[in-house]
Amino acid sequence: MSEWLMLVFAMVAVIVVVLSVILLRGRRVGAEEDPSETPDVIEYMTMMIGVVYAIVLGLAIAGVWEARNAAQATVQAEAQALHQVYERVQAYPPVVRDQVREDIDGYVRYVVHTEWRRMLDTGDVTDKGTELLAKVREDLTSYEPRDDREGQSYQPLLDQAGAADAARNARALNAGATMPGVVWFGLIGGALVAVGLIYTLQIRRSPRELLLAGLYSALIAFLLFLIWDFNSPFGHDVGDTTGAFTELFAI
Repeated sequence: MSEWLMLVFAMVAVIVVVLSVILLRGRRVGAEEDPSETPDVIEYMTMMIGVVYAIVLGLAIAGVWEARNAAQATVQAEAQALHQVYERVQAYPPVVRDQVREDIDGYVRYVVHTEWRRMLDTGDVTDKGTELLAKVREDLTSYEPRDDREGQSYQPLLDQAGAADAARNARALNAGATMPGVVWFGLIGGALVAVGLIYTLQIRRSPRELLLAGLYSALIAFLLFLIWDFNSPFGHDVGDTTGAFTELFAI
């Protein structure tokens, strides 16, 4: 099931549940309930809880959004550093150049087609990927430049290899979920309270009130879904954030 279908299903389900409870409650209470009898303190507390929950939602969205942007920047930095090594090694002899490029291609293929799925599932990178990247650095450090042209390329190549390694380590550290479980407990509990407070206001069954209640519930469901979607910094599918690798390398 795609994420869009999941979102639509979640929003429709929330709207159906909320409106069903309102209609059933209206039938049970009947015309005896007077909305004007709602104590002012309930309206005040409803407003305050809604404001506090909105702030919490905003902070959560900002946190996962920042984590997603940082993850994309990390992937871009790793892919770009490897691409620079791939291009700058042109100054080396064909044997060394081809070996370095072959090892880079092997590393990128492994990362995109094998390691990325495990990283999304377990929140960690693999030892084999680390070994493949170390092989690229070993190719560069084991070669001794023979002239000034190769010598001028030597240090920049090592710097880019180090940058790729640093980006990989950052990717490993940030591969897990952004929001801890206790935050999710607060978000879901707050959503239940915020939606449940609709019923304390003695809402009626008029089309206008039902529309507002449905939109309010759907908005909360959408925001929670947005947080869940961005809670995985590198996405939920391999193709979500591997574009930097696939665009720079023919794999």
